[in-house]
Amino acid sequence: MSLKALLLCSDAKIVRVLRRVLGDLEIAVELCADGDSALRKLTRERFEAIIVDCADDGANAVLRSARSAPCNKRAVAVAIVEPIVGLKAVFDVGAHFVLYKPVSSERAKSSFRAARALMKSERRRNVRVAVQIPVVMRSAGADDNMRVTTVDLSEGGMAVKIQRGRRPAGRWQIAFTLPGAQTSLELPAEFAWEGTTNQAGVRFQQISPEATLELREWLRQNSPEVEQDDPPIRCQLTDLSLGGCYLEFSSPFPATSRVALFMRAGGVEVRAQGVVRIMHPDKGMGIEFTQATPEHRAAVEKFVGVLNENRTLLPELLVEPEGLESEPNTAQSPFATIDDPLLQLFYGESLTAEAFHEAMRKQRAAPTAVAGSVSASAHA
Repeated sequence: MSLKALLLCSDAKIVRVLRRVLGDLEIAVELCADGDSALRKLTRERFEAIIVDCADDGANAVLRSARSAPCNKRAVAVAIVEPIVGLKAVFDVGAHFVLYKPVSSERAKSSFRAARALMKSERRRNVRVAVQIPVVMRSAGADDNMRVTTVDLSEGGMAVKIQRGRRPAGRWQIAFTLPGAQTSLELPAEFAWEGTTNQAGVRFQQISPEATLELREWLRQNSPEVEQDDPPIRCQLTDLSLGGCYLEFSSPFPATSRVALFMRAGGVEVRAQGVVRIMHPDKGMGIEFTQATPEHRAAVEKFVGVLNENRTLLPELLVEPEGLESEPNTAQSPFATIDDPLLQLFYGESLTAEAFHEAMRKQRAAPTAVAGSVSASAHA
């Protein structure tokens, strides 16, 4: 299936540039000349991206409506703005990416490559495969077990048949075996919705990178709708702690994006999952790791040790998006309460990009090193 973007823009030059760039990226464009026609389309058609020129009347209303339209609330939103426009105001109305004027082909191509990767990941997560698999569920908060059968399965969760009269809720640990697999998957999950009297939805919670890859590969093999992902994006790792990292990248993913990371240096490899907590357009992004297992922390600590032992080693880092969080997480990270200055910076006071990078530079220059952290910029 072709990706499709709604474009609200009356500037003929910008439209020509975007049609050419999006066409090269195999993204179809539905052009609207005014806000009213864009709003009508949002209620009738599904789009993977909503692109608006903020100079056009109705641009803000289109961005806000996209967040509330049932079929487009997961669409990636791109705002085209003048350089003097305050970014906070643009993000507050629902934009994920910002494209500055004048819009050049090179800048647009860089931004939309990152946007396309996120668009594909969001659509992939919504693909459901009809399959009946027995599932064992154990309640995390009570001594309660339940056996159910799946109705369908996706990367983010499953629909299951439940006994009549039961209304399960809360967090559970579930176990099931994918058809053709040799081992069982055990995943944390929660009940997300109720359907008919004997059906409910289960959402997976912070599953491991290995389980994600196994599930994704099975879905790819069993669904004709799942398309090939874009290759991971190479970034420059500048700062790393046990709780997160900062990456320099000209087209960073928006805050609340879920990402998968692959880090390698000196023969040591680490796979991690995280959420973008800080995003600076054209500069980079701060990512908080979402795995809090002892195994993950030990792997990151070993990786930090390799970098500290060899200050000339250049680490390799690849990142790919896995979708957007349903709701921004405003709660303080458990890592932020321990001695992790990098995450404390993510959750601290709001700073401009320049002030934030200056604060990171001061952390690197601190006379006493923090255990379990490293300034990776020294290795570039």
